[in-house]
Amino acid sequence: KAAADFVQSQSGLLEGLEDASLDINSAPIVRLVGSVLENAVRSGASDVHIEPNHDQLRVRIRVDGILQENLTTSLKVHSAVTSRIKVMAGLNISEKRVPQDGRIMISADKRDIDLRVSTMPTSYGEKVVMRILDRANFMVGKENLGFGRGDVEKFQNLISRPHGIILVTGPTGSGKTTTLYSMLAELNDEKKNIITLEDPVEFDMKGINQTQINIRAGLTFATGLRSILRQDPDIIMVGEIRDAETAEIAARAALTGHLVLSTLHTNDAPGAVARITDMGVEPFLLSSSLLGVVAQRLVRKICPECKKPYEADEREKRILGCDQDKPLILERGSGCDYCHKTGYRGRIGVFEIMEAGKEIRLLIDGRCAADQLRDAALSHGMVSLWEDARRKVLEGVTTLEEMLRVTYTN
Repeated sequence: KAAADFVQSQSGLLEGLEDASLDINSAPIVRLVGSVLENAVRSGASDVHIEPNHDQLRVRIRVDGILQENLTTSLKVHSAVTSRIKVMAGLNISEKRVPQDGRIMISADKRDIDLRVSTMPTSYGEKVVMRILDRANFMVGKENLGFGRGDVEKFQNLISRPHGIILVTGPTGSGKTTTLYSMLAELNDEKKNIITLEDPVEFDMKGINQTQINIRAGLTFATGLRSILRQDPDIIMVGEIRDAETAEIAARAALTGHLVLSTLHTNDAPGAVARITDMGVEPFLLSSSLLGVVAQRLVRKICPECKKPYEADEREKRILGCDQDKPLILERGSGCDYCHKTGYRGRIGVFEIMEAGKEIRLLIDGRCAADQLRDAALSHGMVSLWEDARRKVLEGVTTLEEMLRVTYTN
């Protein structure tokens, strides 16, 4: 509905924009920028793209991981629109040759929203991307993340341990930060000293000491982690393990009585072990400190307003491993105003949780291959990303197309 309302109001928003003398404080520019941001928040967008090209200014928003065009207008207003956003973000409006980063706090859809602003010079002028940091998107309880049968218990078991390291892994945009914040929300207690190192701090959490990385000032994940260990921490969250130094300090911190949470960029849970050891961390150090790895992706959920059942064809049955001789009913969205004609509304996690039990630790210590580690984890009850996504397809949560889009298999 937000998108439909926005489309209907576009003619009013674009009134007066043909005036080439528009400045950043003119009513049409203020109204346009404000309406674009309001619509993006109401649509549940994660990002807003303001893009100049050879003959027009295009606005796109990313909803449920997919970019969609939101508005096009005259290129004449590009300078005023970008300057308006830069002023709101406290950036230098006269500097257009180098990238700049800033933040904006706005009130939209009856709540406070934090915007992370990034500008980038292009051949047609500055492009602006705004990441929408909405508490409603980050503060998700563990029961709403998307864990399948048994995985909620595994998740709770991992974060209930007094010390050790838990890794959350997946590609960019797979929901790792949301999962980390869910862990922190579960662990947040006035009797515990929780400290985070983030780049950047995505959302302020009451009762938790959050530190922003500042590489120019010499505050890296490694140097920050060393300092945190002198701050009497109980729980440490490191936004990302990027190098061997950070990985080794995190592992040693886990061995000395701290619970450490962090992320990596790998395709699956066993791959996280290979990534850490490839960095140069000794296997015995990792095997002694690792509690488990949570690998994840995000799939779009079928829109509840236009969801319809249909009979699966032979190809779909084959991919899902179902009996070809028996009918199989799946679901998909036909597209409506509520889902912007996409057939999807919202996203949910697909997970793979590898707990580091005795056999897994011995295999890590023996420098085993990732495939061998995967086989062992599966034999001990790990549900793969593929299987978790498959279950969500069969349960009518998502579609086969989404399953294939976000999971990998041989």
